[in-house]
Amino acid sequence: MKKISSLVLLLMQVLYLRAQSDSVYLFAYFKNNGQDGLHLAYSHDGFKWSALKKDSSFLQPTVAKDKLMRDPCIIRGADGLFHMVWTVSWNDRGIGYASSKDLINWSEQRFIPVMMHEDSARNCWAPEITYDAKKQQYMIYWATTIKGKYPADPKVENGYNHRMYYVLTKDFKTFSKTKLLYDKGFNVIDASIVPNGKQFIMFLKDETREPVQKNIKIATSKKLNSGYSEASAPITGNYWAEGPTTLKINGTWIVYFDKYRDHKYGAVQSTDLKNWTDISDKISLPSGIRHGTILTISKAAFELLPK
Repeated sequence: MKKISSLVLLLMQVLYLRAQSDSVYLFAYFKNNGQDGLHLAYSHDGFKWSALKKDSSFLQPTVAKDKLMRDPCIIRGADGLFHMVWTVSWNDRGIGYASSKDLINWSEQRFIPVMMHEDSARNCWAPEITYDAKKQQYMIYWATTIKGKYPADPKVENGYNHRMYYVLTKDFKTFSKTKLLYDKGFNVIDASIVPNGKQFIMFLKDETREPVQKNIKIATSKKLNSGYSEASAPITGNYWAEGPTTLKINGTWIVYFDKYRDHKYGAVQSTDLKNWTDISDKISLPSGIRHGTILTISKAAFELLPK
């Protein structure tokens, strides 16, 4: 029995390494104000990233009044399509959506009016998508300030006081009613949720200005769309950080984030989600890269992308 178990373990390790070697990491991001649309970079190790298509746009934004494509989030769906959402404007009550089979040719862009029912909603920022395999549905979530709902000093950062909201969908055509996802009494944006065994991990930005936080924290839940814990202590250092996105490579978590005041990217890593080491000096990303998300694609899909 021990010999059989050892062979099974060896086979699993071989299959895992093969899957790793057949995969490429892809970083979807924007530049400047997001006016020219989607940019993509790739990496084989999670540390050195190179821009694709000479760092030109893969998709020009067409929806909403401002026609921006900020904070793009792409996931590979259970249907085999790449699904993308993004911020269309600094001040709008909906988000952008498009899908693609190959990351090159995209569907018609659509405006999803996730907060149009709230007349006092001021914005919809940094939407992301997470798939719930157990319930076979997607959750789209974002940060919104609803004027007067969570009072804030109008003299501090324009009186924004965000909370996280969400909708559920199975097909990106019909959506559940918008509901509150995360409210722990502080200004929160830029949530990014990933499954981890029997729980979900939310990496989030504490946007509190006074007393200043502006850092990345963690919350966990056994359910994708409810029950998240209080936020952890900061996992980032003495600088302002936002837009977390993650990879787990050989048992090590890497969280990338935008050091937006320093105009560069940073990263921290951990094996236990509790003790974090800054590895900002070990990563290399394209110049001018702004808030985005990482996904893993097959080597075959990567080979089709313009270099």
